[in-house]
Amino acid sequence: MPMKYVYAALLLHSWAQPVTEENVKKIVSAAGGQSEESQVKALVAALSEVNIDEALKSASSMMMAPAAAPAAPSEGKKKEEKPAEDEKKKEEEALAGLGALFG
Repeated sequence: MPMKYVYAALLLHSWAQPVTEENVKKIVSAAGGQSEESQVKALVAALSEVNIDEALKSASSMMMAPAAAPAAPSEGKKKEEKPAEDEKKKEEEALAGLGALFG
């Protein structure tokens, strides 16, 4: 779903206007865009059962949550070694293939 419809719905909500097909189309049109009937209907139908205030609060709290602690150095080292080994094998296989061409 293009974001222009979501933005239109958020604008309508912030202005305490109902999020209807007609209102979403008006917002998109006022911004100089064209709206697709099916996408507008899908948005309005999807939002009909959503409490926008609660969704916004939930999104805000997710943004405020602390980031996960970084992995321990030993875990990171193990992860780094494996790709390096895979890379070496690939390089050796590629060189062997080239050797067959000129061998």
